[in-house]
Amino acid sequence: MPTPAPAPVPTTARTTERTTEHAAERTTDRTTVRRPRRVAVAGVALADCGRVDEATPYALHAQAARRALADSGLDRSLIDGLASAGLGTLAPVEVAEYLGLRPRWVDSTAVGGATWEVMAGHAADAIAAGHANAVLLVYGSTARADIRARRRTANLSFGARGPLQFEAPYGHTLIAKYAMAARRHLHTYGTTLEELAEVAVQARANAALNPEAMFRDPITVDDVLSGPMIADPFTKLHCCIRSDGGCAVLLVAEEYVQDCRTAPVWVLGTGEHVSHTTMSEWEDFTVSPAAVSGRLAFERAGVRPADIDVAEVYDAFTYMTLVTLEDLGFCPKGEGGAYLREKDRVPVNTDGGGLSACHPGMRGLFLLVEAVRQLRGEAPGLQVRRPDGSLPELAVASGTGGWFCSSGTVVLGRA
Repeated sequence: MPTPAPAPVPTTARTTERTTEHAAERTTDRTTVRRPRRVAVAGVALADCGRVDEATPYALHAQAARRALADSGLDRSLIDGLASAGLGTLAPVEVAEYLGLRPRWVDSTAVGGATWEVMAGHAADAIAAGHANAVLLVYGSTARADIRARRRTANLSFGARGPLQFEAPYGHTLIAKYAMAARRHLHTYGTTLEELAEVAVQARANAALNPEAMFRDPITVDDVLSGPMIADPFTKLHCCIRSDGGCAVLLVAEEYVQDCRTAPVWVLGTGEHVSHTTMSEWEDFTVSPAAVSGRLAFERAGVRPADIDVAEVYDAFTYMTLVTLEDLGFCPKGEGGAYLREKDRVPVNTDGGGLSACHPGMRGLFLLVEAVRQLRGEAPGLQVRRPDGSLPELAVASGTGGWFCSSGTVVLGRA
């Protein structure tokens, strides 16, 4: 059962003092300009993930939220913003009610797997402008358990209304769209099936070190290539797993960082972009919207891809990892396959990603959780270190929605 909703939180002297202290006002001849507040990730957590047959999606939301709040060390009364999508008729109103929250700032943006990076950008802007002090991003899904219990069927398409009606009659499923894009990259740049398969192999190797990952047994390139065909060129192991699970991320204004349990991870820059919904309107199958969202996030953060120590990118299919790294600027277009074989490349999807760790529907929020854990030095599996042995300083999380329809990118840093 959810906890009762808290009474409206009064503005205390301490809160007023902090807000004034950190407003960083500067007076000009005509006006007073307030510096935007810096925004930090104060808490992150996973709910139970993998095979969770008994919980409801609401319960996973609540579990993740409680754990993230405990991770932050802050009081729940501080939360005055909520971002949620994918659950309920009036998302995020139903989730807020279940959690016993009465937020004054909400976001229900739904753009597929990129939802959470886009929401994180919106929340950071709201906090910086003073529209909220602490925003909870929370997600939970029983995608696997629902199919197992026959509460739903596997979704082969997103429907046949609107523009999609012109593609659905031809059996153009979601996976077929990704497969078509992958085939174009193979044709245009000479990318090989072995290079795509290597993405799955490396994801599984990372998952093998992560006790929270759903699949941990090693696989080989031959295992990937010889698996049952799903949509050419994707065999089964080219595709993400289906799991249950949830997670939460708590963003706060800079004046509350001193009360946090751990050192802050700062939101340095964000970017978002949408591309298309029908394949006929996609100008280039080898370019994802991360080419725009990534550029914006890096510019706003004042860093370059070469500065990044760890990258968490959406990987519903192996091709997504390859093309997203290209579009974020880690390597030139067409060289993603070769780049992923380099020993000194940026570590990618350190928890095992959606290909091996977990994928309960919209996975974008899990990317932020793993990026924060890496920067804190709290990764449950593979912990990235810089050449000098120190913890990573900068991380990027980039989510993709639909069939490369949307992208959100967030640059995070310890300094």
